[in-house]
Order: sequence, then structure tokens, then C-alpha cells
Amino acid sequence: MVYWWVNQNQTWRHEIEGGYMWSPKRNSNNAFNQFYANMHLVDTGDLVFSYFDQKIQYVGIVRQPAISWNKPSEFGLVGDYWNHEGWYVSVEWHKVPVPFRPKDIIAKLRPTLPSKYSPLKSESGDGLQSVYLAKVPDEMAAVLSAEMSAWMSQIEARRRVVGDGAGIENKLDDIVEKYLLNDATVDETEREAVIKARRGQGRYKQNLIAVEDRCRVTGVSDPRLLIASHIKPWRSCSTNEERLDGHNGFLLTPHIDRLFDRGYITFDANCRVKASERIAAAQFHKIGVDVDKPPYVGEFSKRQQDYLEYHRSTIFIPGT
Repeated sequence: MVYWWVNQNQTWRHEIEGGYMWSPKRNSNNAFNQFYANMHLVDTGDLVFSYFDQKIQYVGIVRQPAISWNKPSEFGLVGDYWNHEGWYVSVEWHKVPVPFRPKDIIAKLRPTLPSKYSPLKSESGDGLQSVYLAKVPDEMAAVLSAEMSAWMSQIEARRRVVGDGAGIENKLDDIVEKYLLNDATVDETEREAVIKARRGQGRYKQNLIAVEDRCRVTGVSDPRLLIASHIKPWRSCSTNEERLDGHNGFLLTPHIDRLFDRGYITFDANCRVKASERIAAAQFHKIGVDVDKPPYVGEFSKRQQDYLEYHRSTIFIPGT
């Protein structure tokens, strides 16, 4: 479990009420930003200290890792210079009974601040405006938690029972489906095919079967035991052609589909399984995935490689 600090001065109302965090993936000039990249490092059960109006106001429990998603419409003109595509993290927020100012305890916090990418100015204890999501060292988290120790023990207990937020993907898929249902530029036959593709059915599955005939990892070939799984998620596709493309997917057994869909495995450019460090190697071995000697899974088409590049950079969860 990892602790995080999020600065929400501009967006706290939308993010707290909506149960999420959102940031662009890069700066407006497309430069790398560690505070945005951290969004892709959070995992289920991590704890987040929410900071706005100079106080720690909420503590959040991460429901699931980041999903690639567009800037929430409720932000309006806030961050109008931000890139449209970003990271969405589902969070269960809890109101701190007595919000407090980290500035007032900076003497205690100062020795625990990270040497790089700190969310606070070491001298004054003021928040840094350039920060969005910062990693919090355990020692710093202990100082913050001590300000609300009895209540924080309840949050720690709650953290252990917060389930995986699979419903978030369905919620976001529903938004895309609603848009497609109202898109007058798409004829009824095409619309039906695209919506069925969301569930790995219809024309999409036929197109996929023309390209794939087995699970790449387990070798299972009985179609009754396989799930048609998009490489670039249905909701993230730029066009309906991508949603129906038989090269944008694999036939996978259920446990491999779950690992691939959640970003715990991907396939590298050498056509081998690449496993996330978030899950212990022993757990992978128990379900038949050898992470010590990653299996070769066969060549990919050029289009599959293009989609896999997206999966590796956007879906796959690296180690923290």
C-alpha cells in the first residue's frame, strides 16, 4: 500500500462529489510531468490525502488503478489549457472530522518530506501550486495520520474491505454508448455492431476470430472458453473502425483476460508476456504465467503491434 497527496484547489468539488481524481497525462506543451505520471502508479487500496484551501480535508481510498479517460465535462473552463486525454482514478473519499493545516505542523513534517517532488515547501509549509499527485513517504504519512489518529484507524480498516472498482469501466462505457446511440451520423446497422463490440460480440468477434484462433498464453482453443478482449479498450477507441477491428483484440481465457484488461500483463515488442510488478511472481505462477521465463506467444500483425503499443503505455501498470 502506498500513500499519496493530491492538490485539488481547482477541482476538489467535482472530484470529491464524483468520487475520483483526474489529471492530464502530460503538460500542455506535451512535456513529461511526474505529478501526472503518478496517476498511473496508484493501485487499489492506496490512501490519498486531499489538500485544498491550505488544509487536509479528505482522505481517499483508491478503488482501482488509473483508466485512460477524457477531461470530465463538469470541469468546464477549469484547466482549459490541459490536454483533453488524461488519467481517471476512482476514489472513495472520506471527510476528515477536523481538517488541519500541514503548515501548522511543518516542523514535524519537514524531516519527512521527500527530497524530490515534495507537495510542500520545506521552509514555509505552503503547498506547491505545480503539484497534482505526489507520493508520500511512510514517515510523512505517519505524521499526517497522527493528526487524526483515532479516525484514521477506521479508514485503515475500511481500506482492507474496499473492493475492486470494476463498475467504473462500465460507467465510462455507458457514457460512450449513450453518445453512440445519439450519433445521427452512424446508421442503425453500424451502431448495433459497434455496441455489440463493447461486449465482445457480433461483427467484432467474427472479425477477431478471423485473426486469432486460441488464447495466446494458455493455448486454449475452444471458443466456448474464450473471451473476445479488446487490446485498446472499446471506450478509448478513436473511431468505430477501431472498435470493430479484428486486429484490436485477442481471444483469452477468463483469468488471462482479467489480467490483460486490468493491465497486470501485456505483451512486449518481442512477443513475450510482460507481467506487472504489482502482483507477486508466486501468484502469477499459481495461475500458469511464468514471469521468470516469459513465454513467447507468437508473432503479432502490424496493426496488433500498434494497438499493443497503446496497451503498454496506457493500460499496463508498471511497478511503483
